[in-house]
Amino acid sequence: MRLPLLLTLLPLLAVAEEEYELPPIRYSATQPKDVVQDLLRRMQTGTAQVNRTDAWTLLRDLLKQFHIPEESQVLVFSKTSKQNDRITPQTPRVIYFGEEAYVGYTLGGSIEVAAVDPHLGPIFYLLEPETDPEKPLPFHRDQSCLSCHGGPFTPGVPGVLVRSVFPSASGHPILSQGSTVVDSTTPFSNRWGGWYVTGQHGSALHRGNVIATENADNTCDMPQEQGANIASLTNFFDTRPYPRASSDIVALMVLEHQTSTQNVLTKAHHTVLRALHMQHSLQKELGEPVQPQPVGTAQRIIGHSAEDVLDALLFKDEAELPEGGIEGDEAFQAAFAQETPRSADGRSLKDFQLLNRLFKYRCSYMIHSRTFTQMQPHLKQAVLTRLEAILKGEDTSGRYDYLGESERKHIRTILAETLRK
Repeated sequence: MRLPLLLTLLPLLAVAEEEYELPPIRYSATQPKDVVQDLLRRMQTGTAQVNRTDAWTLLRDLLKQFHIPEESQVLVFSKTSKQNDRITPQTPRVIYFGEEAYVGYTLGGSIEVAAVDPHLGPIFYLLEPETDPEKPLPFHRDQSCLSCHGGPFTPGVPGVLVRSVFPSASGHPILSQGSTVVDSTTPFSNRWGGWYVTGQHGSALHRGNVIATENADNTCDMPQEQGANIASLTNFFDTRPYPRASSDIVALMVLEHQTSTQNVLTKAHHTVLRALHMQHSLQKELGEPVQPQPVGTAQRIIGHSAEDVLDALLFKDEAELPEGGIEGDEAFQAAFAQETPRSADGRSLKDFQLLNRLFKYRCSYMIHSRTFTQMQPHLKQAVLTRLEAILKGEDTSGRYDYLGESERKHIRTILAETLRK
């Protein structure tokens, strides 16, 4: 091959950078502002301490520092993580979550933290439990996590996700059967492959708690009835090392909603930032005045992104729960709702329904998250303006007609009394 032709092909051979690594986001090059960085600052000034006696003690202290309830515990046994060599159906990975961070741990391994920066999205850290207590906590920002948490599974942005797979006896996903990234629209029957699930759900079946077997004809056997309505996991593996012998069905559904909504918010924020960056760059290049207000393409992108956000916040196309509803751990439900903002009459966006849908009021509590409250201002205003019209019954698109008048009224009252503008 002649040299000039080789030079021509080099740009095509190079691996393209993800958009979030380019201006104006610069994900990897930007110092995050998240609960991990806040904890490190507080430890440096002596206003925070964590106990490093052993991995579980350290993990529990981190949960307290990050305001994550221990009752949020869920367990996954599929090998779909950084520490696949340690994860099996007999040694599942434990995950805890709050609105600012997700913490995972596999027996004998590293502690994993995904801490949410409202501008960048989730930041992924690894922490080795056995370290010198006289030195700062060695949180290592692990960019390798982006191979799964920064691509097609998380709509092209750094994100968090729950996958349902067909797990083999070793925990490896049976790749020929595919997998599902779960959100609020995923049918009940397609959820939790590779996860442990405790709780009651009547005659409906899901993929949790069981192993799949691949057949020679490329079909797959999965005895789902054996994983239904499980009260305790003690018959599946030795639960004694774990704080709780459960992986609560309601906690899992909340986690699925939260992760997918987080990704939508991050995607919309990044998309609008890029659109405005492009608008300003073009205006400069053409010698035109740089307008702070979005115009043309940027304005249209804001409209589309706002609709994506509203679909997520308002549970559009939410999959129905099984007939008769679900029953989970009341301890999780109490812990989850403990610090939520409430209206004067005691209502909140974290009030559960659990009969035919997850929450009583179908407007996500993620509207209170820093990712939403610190969203790009033009996008945030577009979302709030359209949301107000929807809740007042002034939206004529028919897109959100599933929200009844009474429910819309209660949501409007809750937001009026609790939402930081």
